[in-house]
Amino acid sequence: MSTRKRRLAVTGLAVLAPVLVWLIADPVLGHRLRIISDEQSLDIGAVPVASVALLAALAGWGLLAALERFWLRRARVVWTGVAVAVLAISFLPLTGDGMDGGTRAALALVHLAVAAVLIPGLLTKDAAAAAPQASDGDSPAGQSRGQG
Repeated sequence: MSTRKRRLAVTGLAVLAPVLVWLIADPVLGHRLRIISDEQSLDIGAVPVASVALLAALAGWGLLAALERFWLRRARVVWTGVAVAVLAISFLPLTGDGMDGGTRAALALVHLAVAAVLIPGLLTKDAAAAAPQASDGDSPAGQSRGQG
């Protein structure tokens, strides 16, 4: 599988994973994810969860691609540091008021679900691209022909 196809699949999984967390928390367990600010209330549904996850996945993929293109040597290390920092920063709004413990826990799991898919998924090298290309004489088939 090419790097582009693999990263596209990872992006799809990064959108699906938090939606599954939302499905378990909201419809299955019956805990409505709601943030209350002053007199306004914001219910968090599947579409906003999927949209934010898609934006995060595309931004992560774009940053990694740019780093690999222009800073090939340390791209993966730099990207991993940025990804972990973004994950840590994403928890800051969860420390504020306006949500109950169940919503806070569910949203934390949503953030972790996206990161758990994206960070290792985007960093995984394509097996075909990572493996050194063996010449015909170096492969077991080439060696057996030469011994015949």
